[in-house]
Amino acid sequence: MIWVLGISFLTFLVLGVPVAFVLGLTSLVGLLYLGHIPLLLVPKQMFSGVDSFPLLAVPFFILAGNLMNTGGITKRLIHFCKILLGHVRGGLSLVNVVASMFFGGITGAAVADTSALGTILIPAMVKEKYDRNFSAAVTAASSTVGPIIPPSIPMVILGTVGEVSIGALFLAGVIPGALVGLSLLAVAYVISVRNNYPKEKRASVKEFFYGLKDAVLALLMPAIIMGGILGGIFTPTEAAVVAVFYAFLVSVLIYREIRWKDIPKIFIDSVVTTSIIMLVIANSAILGWILANQKIPQVVAEIFLSISSNKWVILLLINLFLLFLGTFMETTASLIILTPILLPLAVKLGIDPIHFGLVMVLNLVIGLITPPLGVCLFIACSIARITLEDIVKAIAPFLIAAIAVLFIVTYIPELVLWLPRMAIK
Repeated sequence: MIWVLGISFLTFLVLGVPVAFVLGLTSLVGLLYLGHIPLLLVPKQMFSGVDSFPLLAVPFFILAGNLMNTGGITKRLIHFCKILLGHVRGGLSLVNVVASMFFGGITGAAVADTSALGTILIPAMVKEKYDRNFSAAVTAASSTVGPIIPPSIPMVILGTVGEVSIGALFLAGVIPGALVGLSLLAVAYVISVRNNYPKEKRASVKEFFYGLKDAVLALLMPAIIMGGILGGIFTPTEAAVVAVFYAFLVSVLIYREIRWKDIPKIFIDSVVTTSIIMLVIANSAILGWILANQKIPQVVAEIFLSISSNKWVILLLINLFLLFLGTFMETTASLIILTPILLPLAVKLGIDPIHFGLVMVLNLVIGLITPPLGVCLFIACSIARITLEDIVKAIAPFLIAAIAVLFIVTYIPELVLWLPRMAIK
């Protein structure tokens, strides 16, 4: 059975079928191969897959991100980051990374980060005589911070599928997200110094406070979300709703950059993005049922355990497997399919599910900037008007830095678990 599913999946993928339909068609082939299972299972499992209260957080976080982005939040964050770092050598590249860290605390999605910040910062960096390839590479690489720093859409999905605390996963991402951001800053600075990229005049104290005043409402949003969750005021799903109301008030009534006629388009864009994610989740649910029914998770566990019973060796193998898978598989689909397979194995080996969940998300997010099929690479290439070959060499140092952080948080679990444990106390 596993070979039928594997061959079908790869065949549809090679043919260029969208990932959501790849999952559905692969599931259909699997059910036809089994023969004795009625096809009425398909709509039943699709509905069950999306019929989840925690998953309501996904469309609300997407809507909040679209409201804040359209409402001028992106340019305010970038302006404030320029005030902080513009005077450093290669300041715009550092601004790119720090803006991604702030922006990630609003949208929780790497692709949205690359698109929103890239359309502003890549042309600005090219205009300031930064290498075009480097500009695209730093933009794509910095987007990996978004789904790690809370709130995070991949963590909502993993928490829902794996029945792991979403709030704890959010907290677990704070230190690893900061480490990824710092490592990318270090790489960007070294390359900037070596290539003698420009720096701007240091901002005055007055300019600093003016920029802070302009951006403070945006910077408060992640604090409100995490503060509410930790304080027991609302659940992660309810936090997403609060984020929408906050984004609406700030963008429409305070910044006043969203006009009432803009709101239908914002809703339509949010619905389209949500529908894509939900279709992936629905079709993944069918495939997940088949995998569970055929006891494939147990088979995979036996394969890993036949190589070694040492949890650190298993973690190494899983990291390598997920990094490879992330190069051509969509993050949401990978999480939904693999969490029921790999999480029980991790728990069996004594690995904390919060730690393992963070490792899974970080692996798959890094896959978004890993050639040959990293989605964020293609977005950055499109904005910068360069080829994939151009960006691959430029992004290599950033990719190495991100993978180094991955292995650090993999083998030092306390970096992940310290904040969740402090919150429990």
